[in-house]
Amino acid sequence: MFRTLLARLTSSPDPGQLELGFDRGTHVMSRLQRLGLRGFEQLSLTRNRSVYVSFRGRELRVHEAFADAPDETLRAIVVFACGRGVERRVAKKHILEYPIPRGERRLRAPERVHPDDRPMAERLVREHARLNDERFGGALNKVHITVSRRMRSRLGHYAPAASHGTASIAISRRHIRRHGWDETLDTLLHEMVHQWQEESGLPVDHGTSFRRKAREVGAVARAKKPLR
Repeated sequence: MFRTLLARLTSSPDPGQLELGFDRGTHVMSRLQRLGLRGFEQLSLTRNRSVYVSFRGRELRVHEAFADAPDETLRAIVVFACGRGVERRVAKKHILEYPIPRGERRLRAPERVHPDDRPMAERLVREHARLNDERFGGALNKVHITVSRRMRSRLGHYAPAASHGTASIAISRRHIRRHGWDETLDTLLHEMVHQWQEESGLPVDHGTSFRRKAREVGAVARAKKPLR
């Protein structure tokens, strides 16, 4: 399921895509045309992490990993680009199942706690443990918790392990100082619901699973508040 979400196909190119070698692209274009591709004048090979195949107008963009794919897989790309209805859905499924190497990601390290903010960070760690026991039955893992001096509008933020390597919670220093600990703990609980989502294998968002769990544990739904 997670792989399918990352490996989506779309009918409009992603601006983050990177065009690669011309000669290789020409070779792939010739193979696609031999397999029935029509109506496209330009092919770009890309390294986009989330979009495998996309097109707009007469330009087709294909992940570079498909350059060496067998004819059966390239034929699926042709059907996806030119076909309709059921055959297009079948082709999409075939493309999504093709193994795309996942390159190493550069992971951003959690923000370090300023020495003056360590007492606040230490209290947040203690409160996380308490709220975990009281509201989640002790089911949540320990996570890195920091006090952020960067946040200007957000009260807090949960960084999932899936995208950051190590799960962490950051709480705005301005939020703590201006709104007090009662509201800060509401924000911490809010971020802990996001932690629960990830650890339960759910999308980290403010959708149905978040709202349901937030009501259950008494978390507030808001994520922003004026901090100036």
